[in-house]
Amino acid sequence: MAVAGALRDDALRGKTIVVTGGGTGLGRAMATYFLRLGAQVVIASRKLDVLEAAAKEMAADTGGEILPVVCDIRDSGQVEQLLAKSLERFSRVDALLNNAAGNFISPTERLSANAFGTIIDIVLKGTANCTLTFGKHWIAHQQSASILNIVTTYAFTGSAYVVPSAAAKGGVLALTRSLAVEWGKYGIRSNAIAPGPFPTKGAWERLLPGDLAQQFDFKKRVPLKRVGDHQELANLAAFLLSDFAGYINGEVVTIDGGEWLQGAGQFSGLEAVPGDLWDDLEKMTRQAKS
Repeated sequence: MAVAGALRDDALRGKTIVVTGGGTGLGRAMATYFLRLGAQVVIASRKLDVLEAAAKEMAADTGGEILPVVCDIRDSGQVEQLLAKSLERFSRVDALLNNAAGNFISPTERLSANAFGTIIDIVLKGTANCTLTFGKHWIAHQQSASILNIVTTYAFTGSAYVVPSAAAKGGVLALTRSLAVEWGKYGIRSNAIAPGPFPTKGAWERLLPGDLAQQFDFKKRVPLKRVGDHQELANLAAFLLSDFAGYINGEVVTIDGGEWLQGAGQFSGLEAVPGDLWDDLEKMTRQAKS
């Protein structure tokens, strides 16, 4: 069953939202919903052809105003151009969604310094570049605004085999909470979303190539026994950037169907115990008590 949009029509009318990594995957899903809700949207990534094709399709699908801008967020000069082009087209920017990321699975001892640094540069440095550039503009112009960062549940638990991403996302989470306090006086809210499994064709094929995705079935790790629908993430992102969430600041909202809690519980793996064995265990427990 398709998931419906959660907010009322025009809930983001009058807002301009910049979405990094907005031409594909989850970034595109969120940006598309922002357009449906009346926002003007800027999508940014490194590939112009992908951006332009996405922008054309998204505009036709929603009737909204969208601007594609090529930007490598690791380069602060390009981020400044992203802000300038956004202002040139829409006069103001009301929100920044830091969604662009990079990741790969590898035993940590196999990583080169360059491989480790590449992920840090995209995820942490790139987010910092965008946040500082847009934040300084808002502060200088005494403009209220909102920052939303896409992290992950292992930003606060850590995770083997994705150590550069875990370190970088952990840094983004610290950035989120720190600026919520420091920039709150300027009317700038800073929040984060920690998604669980929300499969996207391109990203997940790169992350789990071949039949690895089938072998590593995320649905088995989620108490709800399913992965997330992109609209569910878009609903949450739209709410957090809307005026309805005006008093939410410094929060990280987990949307993972209970996945990380299942992994954290010391005995959660006991769901694998069949019913008849539970009967035997109960008898043994009663005998021990008597």
